[in-house]
Amino acid sequence: MLKSAPQIIFRSRYMRFTTIFLCILFVFIGSVVAQEEESLTLEGLNDTVEIFWDDWGVPHIYASNVYDLAFAQGYIQAMDRWWQMEFSRHIAAGRLQELTGYNPSLMGTDVYLRTLGIYETARLEYETNYSQHSLFIIEAFADGVNAYISSHTPNELALEYRLLSIIGVEPEIYPWTPVDSIAWGKVMALQLGGNMDVEELLSSILTVITPEMLQDYLPEYPYDSKPSILLPEDLPITQAPLTSRQVDTVGIRGLDITPIGGYDPELAANYMPFGDGIGIGSNNWVASGEITETGLPLMANDMHLGIQMPSIWYEIGLHCTPVSEDCPYNVVGFAFSSSPLIVAGHNDRISWAFTNVGPDTQDLYQIRVNPDNDLQYEWDGEWRDMTVREETIRFGDDTDPITFQVRITHLGPIINDTLEGFNNDNPLALRWTSLEPGELFTALIQMNAAQNWQEFREALTYWDAPSQNIIYADVDGNIGYQMPGRIPIRAPGHTGQLPVPGWTSEYEWRGYIPFDYLPRIFNPERGWIASANQRVVPPAYYDYLQQELGDEFGADSNFTIHLETAYGYRGNRINTLLEDLKPHSIQTFMQMHGDNYDGSAAEILPYLADLTIEDAELATIRDWLLTWDYHMDMDSAQAVLYAHFWSRLANNIFNDQFQGVYRASGTNNELWAVYQLLQEPDNIWWDNIETDDIETPQDILLQSLQEAYDYAVETLGEDYTAWRWGAIHTTTFVSNPIGASGMTALEQQVNRGPVETAGTNNAINATSWRIGALDFSVRAGPSERVIYDLSDWSNSRSIHTIGQSGHPSNPHYDDMIDPWRNIEYRIMLWTREQVEAAAVRKLTLTPQ
Repeated sequence: MLKSAPQIIFRSRYMRFTTIFLCILFVFIGSVVAQEEESLTLEGLNDTVEIFWDDWGVPHIYASNVYDLAFAQGYIQAMDRWWQMEFSRHIAAGRLQELTGYNPSLMGTDVYLRTLGIYETARLEYETNYSQHSLFIIEAFADGVNAYISSHTPNELALEYRLLSIIGVEPEIYPWTPVDSIAWGKVMALQLGGNMDVEELLSSILTVITPEMLQDYLPEYPYDSKPSILLPEDLPITQAPLTSRQVDTVGIRGLDITPIGGYDPELAANYMPFGDGIGIGSNNWVASGEITETGLPLMANDMHLGIQMPSIWYEIGLHCTPVSEDCPYNVVGFAFSSSPLIVAGHNDRISWAFTNVGPDTQDLYQIRVNPDNDLQYEWDGEWRDMTVREETIRFGDDTDPITFQVRITHLGPIINDTLEGFNNDNPLALRWTSLEPGELFTALIQMNAAQNWQEFREALTYWDAPSQNIIYADVDGNIGYQMPGRIPIRAPGHTGQLPVPGWTSEYEWRGYIPFDYLPRIFNPERGWIASANQRVVPPAYYDYLQQELGDEFGADSNFTIHLETAYGYRGNRINTLLEDLKPHSIQTFMQMHGDNYDGSAAEILPYLADLTIEDAELATIRDWLLTWDYHMDMDSAQAVLYAHFWSRLANNIFNDQFQGVYRASGTNNELWAVYQLLQEPDNIWWDNIETDDIETPQDILLQSLQEAYDYAVETLGEDYTAWRWGAIHTTTFVSNPIGASGMTALEQQVNRGPVETAGTNNAINATSWRIGALDFSVRAGPSERVIYDLSDWSNSRSIHTIGQSGHPSNPHYDDMIDPWRNIEYRIMLWTREQVEAAAVRKLTLTPQ
């Protein structure tokens, strides 16, 4: 029988630090800095390796063979970022409690990741899927990491170990393994491609509103005004005409679905390793030489991820000396601290950059459990046995271990046995593409070495998850786009937006869209490609797939890539500026990165012009707001009022109808929904069901403006011309777990900020905030900004959020914060001559 699973409700003790402990800690702070030796002799190396650092702490590694290159990368990244690596692998394995001791704020993440089985899937992937060449590189990286951590004491490795020892936690530092690297890729896939919470949320919402109202809340994507990444002219030529059919946004028509209540999104967010996911997205664009000043392509990228300390990215150069068939790498760019090679960057011939597709790769299935045996479930009229996996969570302190069981169907694990915020009366199994072993690292290894479009696309055939919008450019002048990844082919009518019956094979996936049919573009006539998390393809693309793949998978199959996307505000602005600012240069791309224009304000605010406002003061405020240029600049006063207004407007339209099941969050779909509702004054959404009156748009707009003004005056003062967006739109970089300890004096040692920040959710400079809660602090933003100049790699520019080092006393712990928020850059060094000339430190590694 199923053991009672632990619910994530812990109200007992929490870590407390005494004054004496803080004093001891402060003595230690400042001493945990990697020693800067000039040479080291290391066991395991084959040949001499040379490493040069510039004045930003960015290393360039020169090695004569692949093993030494990956080994040295592991060694150096552990030197700068060991605690981040340690914390990351404990996230992936669901072992945070072993690292920190009993910590209720992290318990939910451990149980969630254990329930999914991410680390076990990564282990299976390592054991079965990778070629010897791929394993050789991943294992060399692990060897380098272990060479570093085995030669240093815990206190030398990271400040965090000193803190933990003070409070009685002595975590074991066990060797780094290739599985640790692979598992982190799956955690990123969870962050960038998970939507099971949306299925539960929509199902709960349907218990309080009608399907028609939900359709208004999730309106059709506005292809006419905010085009998808691929345009109709980019689609492959087919013999049959394309009908440009529309996709049912909500996916509730004709399905035998019973809405499930009881979902609490705020509680459910507690178990996600990155919180509620607000603001996750990205921008990228590439311009061909036809519209650049140099006659060769320019490429830009900024990937939007949750604000964290240290940066998720580690900038590095990796250079084979010489470059050969056996050692083909000559790359610079951004790596994950826990992984070999680079994720995004350029080599000597090509560059590439990412934005998130937001693919729907997760589905929830309602499971019918045998009432006489809770380890059996119904499938096509018969009872099937579940697999049961026992999980034990151990603690780094004296807390007793907790053991629970995960029930697993052939569709996937039952996720609501153990997770708070889900309705436990309706068992739900999760099917997710990343719970099937893949070969993501083979893709990365081949991408780093690719020399042309054909080799680049061949590398991406191995890319399973997370699905990304990947742009490409090469020194021959070509530009391209490819979307890789496993995209499920679903049954008719099943869009993946709501939980479906899991007792019948009717709703099983029919396969994955074959790679050669996934969206791609090469050298489009318009001269550029841009993506910003909007829809990837126009509706006609799905007709094309039905024509081409109908015989194999069924002409009635659902090939939809995604439905939960940005609604095109950033993408539209990028396309506009690519047209208006050409010919392009490094400077125009910098200007675009720093663009703070909010297209949603341009759509919504004009509706205030016709408001009848009897209060003279409020009428003056309205008129003042309407003179605004819609730019969310740091020194903008009107940006402050618009942010307050939009937050109140979303709450006043939606929250009464949601009846506590959900609260408006100001998402892209809500922006577009409000814009559509403003054109439908009789729509039921305008009425506040909590009053006896029948409200109109005039009532709700006026109420929202008044509340926004009153709240801003209360918090910022009566002189509205002195308000500044940057004063309330601030960014604080928090280092886990010390930076979230609750002790201000301690947090100040490791956290940085708050710092004033420009931008907003829908600007190209996407610094996202929690709109529905009137919390204007930045929750997510550009984790890096980079511009690649294919006419001269040495003219490329980059910056990431914070700094290269994970050690608080290192000068490179926080030296990128001001350049990041002010849209400034560093030169990306490329040639060895430049690297050596700019070097402020050199380290030589020699074999023992």
